[in-house]
Amino acid sequence: MKTETAPEAPAVPPAAEPRPSARALPVWANPRLGLLIVISVLVVLFSSLTPAFLDPRLTLAPLQADISVYVVVGLAQLAVLSLGHMNMAVGRMAALSTFAMGLAYDRLGVPLLVGLLVGLAVGAGIGALAGLLIAKTGVNSFVVTLALDFGLLGLVTILYTWATGGVSFAVQPSGLSALRFDTFADYCMGEVCGPRIPLVVPIAVAAALGVGVLFRHARLGREILMTGSNTVAAELSGIPTHRRVVAAHALSGLLAALAGFLLAANNGAFSANIGESFLLPSFLAPVLGGTLLAGGAVSVLGTALGATLTQVIYKGLNLLQFSLEELKLYIGLVLLAALSLDRLRALLAERRAVSSS
Repeated sequence: MKTETAPEAPAVPPAAEPRPSARALPVWANPRLGLLIVISVLVVLFSSLTPAFLDPRLTLAPLQADISVYVVVGLAQLAVLSLGHMNMAVGRMAALSTFAMGLAYDRLGVPLLVGLLVGLAVGAGIGALAGLLIAKTGVNSFVVTLALDFGLLGLVTILYTWATGGVSFAVQPSGLSALRFDTFADYCMGEVCGPRIPLVVPIAVAAALGVGVLFRHARLGREILMTGSNTVAAELSGIPTHRRVVAAHALSGLLAALAGFLLAANNGAFSANIGESFLLPSFLAPVLGGTLLAGGAVSVLGTALGATLTQVIYKGLNLLQFSLEELKLYIGLVLLAALSLDRLRALLAERRAVSSS
């Protein structure tokens, strides 16, 4: 899946022309190619420094599960970055959604899939509420979602105290253990099915494919991109921009809920601390992959590669026994570099657009 950009708008005044596309970048400036190279180099480096990095059971299978979570987290942020917005509450949306799942499993005894659908509905509803507030009031998305984050933080704490008297549900719905421990190799004749791939990986792949199809082929996705590229041009084209803002934020909430479910499956529990580590990786993955902070262009493949890079760094440094503070420092430096590269890509695209006009 390549970087998707907003379609060209009908004839409008020069000031309303869409922002230059990431397609205008030269091959050497393509962020996805750079990510592939960096990931390959890091895998070789970490495997040479610590052979345990290539252990299928102890390292590679858990690494794939972690990557699956953070690919979906990145997609949750990508959904609103397509508008040039931010979702500062992505972690708390995941936390409240997984609370709804845990409550459904614990009190109603629903099957695993039904509980997941309940959580997805809650996440989409919270996201839609944030989008509605932004569209109706015109307040910056950063302010609205940051306020929502603080509100949800208190609400999640209150709800877990009321429902569990602690910080997590003890319930283990049927199928959760398989998602946590099993790989496809466990259902085959030895290793005949190939490498050990955790059962959560196809869920993340399906989410990535769905988001990619949405922004590449669906009218809704193209109109969201058009709204992010230039709201005035989108309105002149007859696009209901307010509804597209609500739809993008609802999608962000739904994907945040899915990421919360995957993390709960990996951890084996629906707990109050789910989503606490989501905010920084949610920006890292799409920005590293070429999604523009200003809106109008997204890259699903780039987001997946960005999430892979950050988790490879985490896993490699962890195996090399770096401290948690050092891990945060290096990931922060990666984000700073990513933001600088994002600005550089935008400048290159603008200059190429001007020179070709």
